[in-house]
Amino acid sequence: MMRTTILKITFLLALMPSLLFAQEIDLQNKENRQPNILIILADDMGYGDLGCMGSKVIKSPNIDRLAEKGIMFTSAYVTASVCAPSRAGLLTGRFPHRFGFEDNLNHWNEDSPSQEKFHGLNPSELTIADHLKKAGYQTALIGKWHLGSADVHHPNNRGFDYFCGMIGGGHNYFLDENKNHLERNGLPITSFSNDYITDFFTDEALQWIEDKKDTTWFLFMSYNAPHTPMQAKEEDLKAFPHIKDKGRRTYAAMVQALDRGVGEIIQKLKDEGLYENTLVVFFSDNGGATINHSWNGPLSGCKGNCREGGIRVPMIWQWPDQIPANKRNNAVVSSLDLLPSFLSAAGTLPIEAMDKSGNKEVPRTYDGINILPLIKGEQQASPRRLFWRLQGQAAILDGKDKLIRLSHKPAEYFRPIDDIGEGEDLSKKNSERYSELYELLFNWEVTLPTNPHFSTSPYWKGESAKNYESWKPKPEIK
Repeated sequence: MMRTTILKITFLLALMPSLLFAQEIDLQNKENRQPNILIILADDMGYGDLGCMGSKVIKSPNIDRLAEKGIMFTSAYVTASVCAPSRAGLLTGRFPHRFGFEDNLNHWNEDSPSQEKFHGLNPSELTIADHLKKAGYQTALIGKWHLGSADVHHPNNRGFDYFCGMIGGGHNYFLDENKNHLERNGLPITSFSNDYITDFFTDEALQWIEDKKDTTWFLFMSYNAPHTPMQAKEEDLKAFPHIKDKGRRTYAAMVQALDRGVGEIIQKLKDEGLYENTLVVFFSDNGGATINHSWNGPLSGCKGNCREGGIRVPMIWQWPDQIPANKRNNAVVSSLDLLPSFLSAAGTLPIEAMDKSGNKEVPRTYDGINILPLIKGEQQASPRRLFWRLQGQAAILDGKDKLIRLSHKPAEYFRPIDDIGEGEDLSKKNSERYSELYELLFNWEVTLPTNPHFSTSPYWKGESAKNYESWKPKPEIK
């Protein structure tokens, strides 16, 4: 009986974000002009690798200016510490674990059925682009996809009217007309406006904005910088003679190219008279990796684990006249919050929230909340409960407290708000709270789907938590 009660309570807690989602959507926005919406996503960028986040060696004036003109969240989280499931979570507004998407796509389990269907973003899931397209938006994704290579997973079949980029997770930065894996709406690209991929993606964005300036649009600018391979233009490298470490200098040059693209896109919005009515969100898909010479500032951990350095990112929101300028906020927010916030800004509900006659229905479970009232200062931050599971690790952040359960050692309990580097394990000091967090995490996991063809929920294999101890907070490389 107790077990049944716990499961019922867990189910209701899981449903609450969806109910809040429906309540918080501001349908009055439909009476006003819908904003253009722009996501700019970095790839494997370190938590400390922006001037506005404390870097003394990286130059990021355009991204820093975004923060000056908007709000910087310093306690923003993504849904996974590796690329693909993080993207799956931000595009669906749901924990990717709900549909078996827990790891990158390179460890397929041969016992799982229908590799084409499941080896990517399940076709039953809807993306931000699906919802906004239904609301009248033109939609585009430029850059990295990494959510499946079968036709059923292709961006053009997942709500994006326009796609230019790579289906996989990585690409050389210097483009060869005969050796590349870039496409435009399913057709191979054989000539380029620029031979450096970051600048090429920026050029594509500028042209698409030009073409769609008289419409209402959603653009997901999914850069692959500064993900490996470590390749930078000579003119960008020359901007960092003060960085002695060769790898760090290359990384800084790659971030500079990314920052240049951000500046050019923002300037294009201004030139076309779109700036004031465009909601921009900038962040990284996960924390810095051990192999790209990034720096996670005061955080412990890195890409691939559930410490703060793997899942916590700086996140900037800018929307002139709607969002206060030059604000910093340490409230816990999540990439899960993009979907409900965007739909609120657009004055629409999720597709499932309407039946054919236009009556409201209960939508599927969404895990994010509309944070626009928080951003605008209309309400205070409320405690959040977030979950992660990846490669032999699982974690919960509940209010101020965080527990990480590991496959190779006992679970650890931290309080990141007071101990950002996660240096003090509180499990023995507060064993009662430790046990409570452990139970909350377990109760969440039993709500997740199980693949009947093997014992764990993920549809493809992961790895152990081998890099969990690999990063402690350290000074910035110079």
